[in-house]
Amino acid sequence: MTAPSPRSTPANGARWLTQALEAEGVRTLFGYPGGTIMPFYDALVDSQLKHVLVRHEQGAALAANGFARASGQVGVCVATSGPGASNLVTGIADAMLDSVPMVCITGQVATPLLGTDAFQELDVFGLTLPIVKHSWLVRSVDDLPRVVGEAFRVAREGRPGPVLIDLPKDVQVADASHLPAHRPAAVPPPAEPAQAALAEAIAVLATAEKPVIYAGGGIALGEAVDELRAFVDASGIPTVMTLRGLGALPAAHRHSLGMLGMHGTRAANMAVQECDVLLVLGARFDDRATGKLVEFAPFARVVHIDADAYEISKLRTADVAVPGDVARAIRALHAAFPSPPPQQAPWRARCAQHRERFAARYDAPGSQVYAPALLKRLSELAPADTVIACDVGQHQMWVAQHCRFNHPRNHLTSGALGTMGFGLPAAMGAQFACPDRTVVLVSGDGSFMMNVQELTTIARCRLPVKIVLLDNSSLGMVRQWQELFFAERYSEIDLSDNPDFVALAKVFGIAATRIDARDDVEGGLAALLAEPGPALLHVAIDARANVWPLVPPNTANSTMLESNPATSRQETPNALPA
Repeated sequence: MTAPSPRSTPANGARWLTQALEAEGVRTLFGYPGGTIMPFYDALVDSQLKHVLVRHEQGAALAANGFARASGQVGVCVATSGPGASNLVTGIADAMLDSVPMVCITGQVATPLLGTDAFQELDVFGLTLPIVKHSWLVRSVDDLPRVVGEAFRVAREGRPGPVLIDLPKDVQVADASHLPAHRPAAVPPPAEPAQAALAEAIAVLATAEKPVIYAGGGIALGEAVDELRAFVDASGIPTVMTLRGLGALPAAHRHSLGMLGMHGTRAANMAVQECDVLLVLGARFDDRATGKLVEFAPFARVVHIDADAYEISKLRTADVAVPGDVARAIRALHAAFPSPPPQQAPWRARCAQHRERFAARYDAPGSQVYAPALLKRLSELAPADTVIACDVGQHQMWVAQHCRFNHPRNHLTSGALGTMGFGLPAAMGAQFACPDRTVVLVSGDGSFMMNVQELTTIARCRLPVKIVLLDNSSLGMVRQWQELFFAERYSEIDLSDNPDFVALAKVFGIAATRIDARDDVEGGLAALLAEPGPALLHVAIDARANVWPLVPPNTANSTMLESNPATSRQETPNALPA
């Protein structure tokens, strides 16, 4: 008996769409089929696209999100109408708030049924309006070329972000034989910074005695990493980074003071609070970075350079506003400062002194695993180009503080939205984007369980993702805040009934081991990284461990706690050590 030949079907909207995605350079997409998107899934059979079947639509959106973050390309996810579309929402919102380019395609009931409360009908166009750059409800197959071209252009251009195409079933099956082959739309380059604004910025920096660079996620988005490094090398300006800016300078760079803000380094926060000029590059004065905004960088003139003009003076009025291409602006600054201005030498020395004096220590007492030391060692053992994805909670801040990144795209973290459950599907997407590189997920026991079903996807695809699961049997960050700011009135943070994570991973066919002692860290990490396929290292840590330092909410970044003030001395508010 011979195998049936592939079914030949006339060109329809769904088949045209798969060819358009191929023309846009899409090779991998993430999704879950259902009733109204079935014509598209039928067309996938004859396409060159690699579709990854996830086990929950949120996993599809977050995997596309991770794919885009790691690669810089547009991530694509697909779902059916109704609950399929609504399950994408969190992943779309996460992409919007962190400026991640995505094209999200949802099935929709046939156009004659729109507005009739048909089965699985949902106004996904209206539902997603606040969390996309743009959205389209396609009412005719003739609109597909325009819509698809615009969707990819809008997702990529300017400040990137997600877009949504809502695709009724009758449009997918409509005759598309008359449509032209898809050609990607040109993406206009970022605007060139105004020469007058650049001259003003250069004049301010030339007179500065204590300047600081405040670099954010816009450095990677603007492809300005090399420009920033060259400028910092030449100018010697001490540099702090946001959570999503980490890696813009290598952690060991002599002018890097690390992350600023709520869980930033003391050296970074001190420098910002004392500086006389704050050069803001692709950052947006997020509240977790600034602390109490009216007391942030109180003595500084602000020079703000950003591709998104709407971010400039939105929260902190800029003394000099430079909207436009961040990379070009930095090149202009570099040309103006080929060597460090001599009057800044004492300031550079002071910042370097603080960097050394307040460096993290890893000699915590006891025999239990000390999470910061484990993560530092993970960074040392893993290849230099390792991509580390993390979830949200205490472990997220420990990763930011103690892992070492040589590029911002190697650090995948949910910044603005703080999405628990982000890490596992994001790591999965990153591994598809970077198949020849090591991808590590650092998760916590709370976040891990939110998308644990994607272990099936990782096992099915034999993705060699390495998982470090820090387990304190609690919602650690919530517990820490309840300890510090709610009089130790602990409420709904107990996760002591967690499953046996090693047994759980093995059920999915994933190699797994457990460690709970400091002496086992070296061997545990080495074995994890040496595993050829997916693997999990379950790490039991002290349930009472907290993330330090910490700037309490609604206080200046100069007020940093190093331990619980109820049990030890608190720094004098607004006082900085000499």
